[in-house]
Amino acid sequence: MKLRKPRGRVLVCLAAVLAVLVGAGTWTAVASDGPAPVHRSDRLMAVDGVRIDTSYFTAGGPGRRPAVLIGHGFGGSKDDVKSQAERLARHGYAVLTWSARGFGKSTGAIGLNDPSREVKDVSRLIDWLANRPEVQLDKPGDPRVGVTGASYGGAISLLAAGYDHRVDAIAPQITYWNLADALFPDGVFKKLWAGIFINSGGGCARFEKQLCSMYDRVAESGKPDAAAREELEARSPSAVGGRIKVPSLLVQGQTDSLFPLSQADAAAKQIKANGAPVSVDWIAGGHDGGDEEGGRINGRIASWFDRYLKGDKGADTGPAFRVTRTGGVDSTDGAAQLRGASSDRYPGLESGRHPLALTGREQTVENPAGGAPPSISAVPGVAALSQLSGLGVGLSMDLPGQYAHFDTAPLTTARTITGAPKVRVRVRSSSPDTVLFAKVYDVPPGGKQQVLPHQLVTPVRITGTKAGRTVELTLPAIDHKVEAGHRLRLVLASTDLGYASPAAPATYSVSAAGPLTVPTVPALRTASAGFPWWVWGLPALGALIAAALLVPRRRSAAAPDPALAELPLRITGLTKKYARSADRYAVRDLSFEVGKGQVLGLLGPNGAGKTTTLRMLMGLITPDGGEIRVFGHPIRPGAPVLSRVGAFVEGAGFLPHLSGRANLDLYWQATGRPTEDSHVAEALEIAGLGDALDRAVRTYSQGMRQRLAIAQAMLGLPDLLILDEPTNGLDPPQIREMRDVMIRYAADGRTVIVSSHLLAEVEQSCTHLVVMDHGQLIQAGPVAEITGSGDTLLVTSADEITEALAGKVAALPGIGSAVRTGDGLLVRLDGATPAALISELLRLDVPLTGVGAHRRLEDAFLTLIGGQPA
Repeated sequence: MKLRKPRGRVLVCLAAVLAVLVGAGTWTAVASDGPAPVHRSDRLMAVDGVRIDTSYFTAGGPGRRPAVLIGHGFGGSKDDVKSQAERLARHGYAVLTWSARGFGKSTGAIGLNDPSREVKDVSRLIDWLANRPEVQLDKPGDPRVGVTGASYGGAISLLAAGYDHRVDAIAPQITYWNLADALFPDGVFKKLWAGIFINSGGGCARFEKQLCSMYDRVAESGKPDAAAREELEARSPSAVGGRIKVPSLLVQGQTDSLFPLSQADAAAKQIKANGAPVSVDWIAGGHDGGDEEGGRINGRIASWFDRYLKGDKGADTGPAFRVTRTGGVDSTDGAAQLRGASSDRYPGLESGRHPLALTGREQTVENPAGGAPPSISAVPGVAALSQLSGLGVGLSMDLPGQYAHFDTAPLTTARTITGAPKVRVRVRSSSPDTVLFAKVYDVPPGGKQQVLPHQLVTPVRITGTKAGRTVELTLPAIDHKVEAGHRLRLVLASTDLGYASPAAPATYSVSAAGPLTVPTVPALRTASAGFPWWVWGLPALGALIAAALLVPRRRSAAAPDPALAELPLRITGLTKKYARSADRYAVRDLSFEVGKGQVLGLLGPNGAGKTTTLRMLMGLITPDGGEIRVFGHPIRPGAPVLSRVGAFVEGAGFLPHLSGRANLDLYWQATGRPTEDSHVAEALEIAGLGDALDRAVRTYSQGMRQRLAIAQAMLGLPDLLILDEPTNGLDPPQIREMRDVMIRYAADGRTVIVSSHLLAEVEQSCTHLVVMDHGQLIQAGPVAEITGSGDTLLVTSADEITEALAGKVAALPGIGSAVRTGDGLLVRLDGATPAALISELLRLDVPLTGVGAHRRLEDAFLTLIGGQPA
């Protein structure tokens, strides 16, 4: 039964709400990287006989503030959104998270956001917020509240706005508008994603009985019926779309075969028609993997709520439409063509249509008995497919005799498709119904390595085709640049791995009945590239490394040096100039060595050349001069010795619906190396993931994801492990755990190189340091030597060291400076000896308790680079 309440009526009286609390709850202080600590209260709330597990986050002093509810993704729990909750709490919001029915510690059956259950639960949570003294009220019983969340949690934010008038703003991410359209597009059963839904929910028995029966019925027949559509549509935001009238930031993924861009498009059109402000953001990632752009999106959500919950008219809510574009890797400097394009209005999926004539005769397509073997486009859970298509690598497969294709002429100028192409086709069939899978390939000159953008396909069921029918097909919505000289290829296949095809064999005759029309948005303004190449994640990196290992060795390559066979790394005279520059250097004459068992910290301010050095070390870019030898072997792209090197970079792209173990297995398979060489058990023991390894990655905390990424880098137990900023985004306990992982890995004689800007962590975890600035080596050696040597002494006294005393010491002959610190007086000698300094301090009647050559790494680092920040 749908939860329908007229406007102006309080859903549940406050006295009843107070009665649903189970226990008093527990308050804890959460580690904070901001000025104010975050306090969290965990409570179990009883709603209609079901316990809902909640966490409540606040920070700062007294006073009322708006509230935000954050929902989690399917198969996860409230723990998945803890970090975002803490950030919003520090940003001035009262934040409530919860585990939906059937997930985490919450009880009850999974209802796929049933209005009478999960949606009603959200209204009860809003009731509870209305009684909190910290929460700003619009009127009694009506708190100022926003709702956000991704996937399952994104849908609940839309549904909450449709069913509860007290919701004031929403920011749903990568979610659905009509769940029936998502799982039964045009009457075709999306069988693999539907199966993932059931499995990640814990099995059919964990769902409401009618949902379990519906799934069994559709999965057995391979065809959704009217009752199944009605069941899912009743649980969809589209059912109450006309009642969603609040400011809505819609974030949707481009690499998403589960909830494609068309879902957000339908939501945007309806909510805008209701008169509410709407902005649409197409991110690079999605349910099929890729970069979720978490930092940027979380910042934009905070600004959205600042504008529409806090009433801050100066808050920058961003453009009405933004799309992240991926243009591949620049081989000259390793930079990615990943950037944002935006416009001041949302163009929809049909803007600026341009017709392209198609050539090709009428063709015969066979639907095999049982729909097997199938063609392959998107494969749920294998993110590398969608990610690599963005890099120009074609990985789809169409089977001979089971598809028809029609080509355009080569494009005379480059054209960016933004939206959903359309085409009219004529279909005749030996059966009453025809099921086809339509897709558009980008085909380069020569016809090899055609690319299916984001591996997306449109399924279509056409009835009454025995006599022939002409229909218009809408292809998947994409943002994709087609270069000049390339042509587009329309493919109509009879099967697809992700969907259920008719089991009965049939023959289709297909012909093009008009041009392929492609949408463009010339008004989009493209920003300059600003993200590093690794944002596509490690699955793509693994495939690229595997391909690189197959490159034949150059005959001119330098021979291995047997004398260096036991030395993990020697860099000699390494030099790399900036692209298109003859005299500007990213790295210049860099030389150092790294021995076995060392944990070496690579330090330097921004622009020092650290990342460029690591890219050359991994064989990703080629130096202009100098040499890198790993265990005596020269490094170049495809060098076999790279199999002894493991690498971790930011933005690891894991497959959210698979377990940690399955992710690691898939990655190792991509390298093409024997399974027995993976040493997965040893890598996992070092990473310390424990029982979490067999849980879906979407349930992992940020710290667990980081450890899984390092475990992935450690597969095969490489002798040299390279970690670039491994502690980014982690809280202090997680950083400590990461430090232990590095120390354990090096304990058996292996070597770790870590680039980090956290000097305190480097000081505690590293044995040796290399300090760079402006591409050059400043100092290298053991940590103790760099922090303990030099001309800076720490003076401690039984009395407080005053500013006046510091001034007197600084004025002494042979003293360069004297600065008060929390530990004492930091004195830099400039000609004076330690003995002379002590004599002068005694003459000044300073009650000394110590004078020693002690420096923190921060002091040493700032001295070495002249005070520049890391």
